[in-house]
Amino acid sequence: MGELIEIGKISSRGQIAIPSDIRKELDLKEGQRVLFFLGDDTLIIKKINSQTFEELTKPLRDAKKKIKESEVNALIHRLRKR
Repeated sequence: MGELIEIGKISSRGQIAIPSDIRKELDLKEGQRVLFFLGDDTLIIKKINSQTFEELTKPLRDAKKKIKESEVNALIHRLRKR
């Protein structure tokens, strides 16, 4: 895959259209999921498939089964102290 640089525009509803050349290069289809990574002032959008999404969210789903809602605040405070 070659390097592509495109400029997009954010709509009044916060939506961004992915330029057609990039959609074609990544074979992105309507309804396909993408993952957003934010670090400082950099946003990365990564193409994912349903298997990848399941793999990424499995630890969150597993943790949800083990953590009670009443424990969430205490857990957040413990993790922030680390």
